[in-house]
Amino acid sequence: MLKQRRDSLAQYEKAKRQDLAEQEAFEIKLIQTYMPQPLTDAELADLIKSAISTTGATSIKDLGKLMGHLKPLVQGRTDMRALSANLKQRLTQ
Repeated sequence: MLKQRRDSLAQYEKAKRQDLAEQEAFEIKLIQTYMPQPLTDAELADLIKSAISTTGATSIKDLGKLMGHLKPLVQGRTDMRALSANLKQRLTQ
């Protein structure tokens, strides 16, 4: 939801529609007050390390198992695409 709002804000600013940009910025701030706090990089790294040891993941074939384990823990608190990329990087090392 916030990602779409931020995209809209960027488009309004690009089109020099300051009135719509201000309204969108206000709504983004309002929505953020109700959203859970995003995970820090350190918190996410700890969760990933714990999930890898818990699931016994050792290769990229275990990505689905890891995502299934982590999704309920991080949903709404981190970008899932970034999480997937991070996991792929760790599993291919």
